[in-house]
Amino acid sequence: MSKVTSKLQVTLPKALADQFGIRPGDEIQWVAAGDSIRVLPPGRVAHALSARERLRLFDEATQRHAERQKKRGRKIRKAASPRGWTREDLYERARPR
Repeated sequence: MSKVTSKLQVTLPKALADQFGIRPGDEIQWVAAGDSIRVLPPGRVAHALSARERLRLFDEATQRHAERQKKRGRKIRKAASPRGWTREDLYERARPR
């Protein structure tokens, strides 16, 4: 785990620097990603994901969650009644018009 210094500097663990080819003097990019921060190594371009990509990632995360719950012996709850919206609607509602 890294700590933030009084100058708001962070030390990158050597294993991650080696894995992503980050060297002293390289410029990395910090990108807000919801309630997280993404760090992009040199040569990577931050871009917004398309709705299709976000939905694919959402489905994959939902599937992983269901598998973890199943391993723990927990039942997966289904919506008792129709919600009146689809997951696709979530991405359309959030877009500024």
